[in-house]
Amino acid sequence: MRYLHYDVFTDRMFEGNQLAVFPDARGLTTGQMQTIAREMNFSESTFLLPAETPGTDVRMRIFTPGAELPMAGHPTIGTTFALAHEGVIASGRDRWVFELGVGPTPVELAWANGALSFAWMDQRPPIFREPASPAAEVVRAVGIDPGAVASTGLPVQEISCGSPFILVPVATRAAVDAAEPDPGAMRRLTSAFPGGRVAVFIFSTELRDPSVAAYSRMFGPAIGIHEDPATGGASGPLGSYLVQHRLVTPEQQRDMVSLQGVAMGRPSRIHMRITQDADGKIVRVQVGGKAVRVGEGVIDLGHR
Repeated sequence: MRYLHYDVFTDRMFEGNQLAVFPDARGLTTGQMQTIAREMNFSESTFLLPAETPGTDVRMRIFTPGAELPMAGHPTIGTTFALAHEGVIASGRDRWVFELGVGPTPVELAWANGALSFAWMDQRPPIFREPASPAAEVVRAVGIDPGAVASTGLPVQEISCGSPFILVPVATRAAVDAAEPDPGAMRRLTSAFPGGRVAVFIFSTELRDPSVAAYSRMFGPAIGIHEDPATGGASGPLGSYLVQHRLVTPEQQRDMVSLQGVAMGRPSRIHMRITQDADGKIVRVQVGGKAVRVGEGVIDLGHR
């Protein structure tokens, strides 16, 4: 079974977040998909199947090494680039719709010289909740100086735009880099969302580069990811948090950037765009970026 290897939320090979795309997963069971994702050992692998819902172009299932996800950002953006490169998405097409676990998920496409140059995926409008685990317990589990969180004057919140993440604001980039999570303690955290597996996203809005709205890291031992170099599924919640707490201007919220993966040596730039109605309610969440092809390979299923 053929797969494609992409680096996502970057335009440079060997940066960003790695992704394995299986463009024809017909015949695989759920257990086989999970086993293959564990074998690949990337943050996520995607498996493409014929569309089952009217108005969608393809069904996509997303697996980490430890669990299936209803929605995720870097797999959606990376798979879009893979399908464009394969010619499945015709050059110049401006919209593609994935069928994900959360339902139909549209992607806006931009092209340059016949090649896909940028993709924006839609996520669900945010749901904000107080974490089920006490904030102090979350801070301890992720190994952050409590003073670096308290000094922001901002709340720890769990937010979902399709997948839930606990967001922890931190005062400085240095404090973000210094985080040393305790995987066991993190697995004991509980989610405020039914069936939610706890992943913690920490970030700082310390200004060093005007083009970067937040400097971030994500830890998710409960979903099989110790640390993720780029987390699109958490970036919709991050953008919503920045807008909800007025940490960015209305002009900035049209294209905010989260810089993630620096501590791992895989810098990633995840773009966020938040749209509000006249009353200030967030009505549209988009996460976007680039991806670059690294190579391809074949899994020999006959040896299982």
